[in-house]
Amino acid sequence: MPAVLAVAALLLAAGCSSGGGHFPLAPGRTASPGTAASASPSGRVADPAPPAKGSVKVLRTVAEGLRTPWGLAPLPGGGLLVSSRDDGTIVRIDEKTGRTTVLGKVSGVAPAGEGGLLGIALSPDYAADHMVYAYFTSASDNRIARMLYDERKPAGEQLGAPDTVFKGIPKGTVHNGGRIAFGPDGMLYAGTGESGTRGLAQDKKSLGGKILRLTPEGEPAPGNPFPGSPVYSYGHRNVQGLAWDDRQRLFASEFGQDTWDELNAIKPGGNYGWPQAEGRSSDAALQNPMAQWHTDDASPSGIAYVKGVIWMAGLKGQRLWRIPLRGTETSAAPQSFLTGTYGRLRTVVAAGGDRVWLVTSNTDGRGHPKQGDDRVLEAQVR
Repeated sequence: MPAVLAVAALLLAAGCSSGGGHFPLAPGRTASPGTAASASPSGRVADPAPPAKGSVKVLRTVAEGLRTPWGLAPLPGGGLLVSSRDDGTIVRIDEKTGRTTVLGKVSGVAPAGEGGLLGIALSPDYAADHMVYAYFTSASDNRIARMLYDERKPAGEQLGAPDTVFKGIPKGTVHNGGRIAFGPDGMLYAGTGESGTRGLAQDKKSLGGKILRLTPEGEPAPGNPFPGSPVYSYGHRNVQGLAWDDRQRLFASEFGQDTWDELNAIKPGGNYGWPQAEGRSSDAALQNPMAQWHTDDASPSGIAYVKGVIWMAGLKGQRLWRIPLRGTETSAAPQSFLTGTYGRLRTVVAAGGDRVWLVTSNTDGRGHPKQGDDRVLEAQVR
């Protein structure tokens, strides 16, 4: 009961809608600008819906010949950082010329199976501290570390020693999660997997099968639904996509087992069902996905929010999904694009305006790589 009361109080204080998580912005931060909402007949502000149908146009290949690329972080002022799962390296791509420069190797990465150097994110104070955060598999666990990026040093030596800010996330050959992102509240969010041990997802004392919310220093963030705990939501199988809309509501993509992959609107303290449920359930205690797909059609990893639409990268499905939103529900049927054209898609990141960066994943041991088959693409989305 105390946890339920804490969640209820948090929702009221934060002014949440009935859907995704919503926290006040950190001092000095502003939310991303969005389309102004219209008033409903009841006087409440209604969420606008984007067009039911959209389009995708790949404008160009930015860089190719990448090996096991996983995370992507755009730099302010230009440049893209991309992590390599198996090599444990971070490279910088000049998005104008496609030239790649190796920053360095992240020490302590122990790649195996689906584990290795996974998601990366820039510090919310990157302009001042030049810190790059990385989620990676070590010899004993999955952890998050931050490193100083000093571009004045020679190529290959530009990453400082990792400073571990959070550790103890269960590791496995599969289901390591790995996506990290700083939210509009300035806190660090991490999607974790249950590492193949299904029961961890329902154990609120375990870090596996969760979305975690941390301070930049790796402490449980203030206002978390379970006091003193980094756990923000639980009952997840393998979370690899995180994105916020322009009202600070959090969405997450999740791998199913054999039947249903999910896109979820995340509530603080919410139980998303695994392993009791895969996809929608009649159990009122569990949070149902806002959309679900057969695993052959999706196997989702990264997601991005652009002008009222969630764009979701599919690995096994080898396609890019468009999910138009009205609040925390879909406003029209999802559409798929690029099916089979570029193989497995791992990451999608908003690039400003109506454009996104896409990262393929054909050299991860489950694709069908050709020479130079993993690449970063720039696409226009509507």
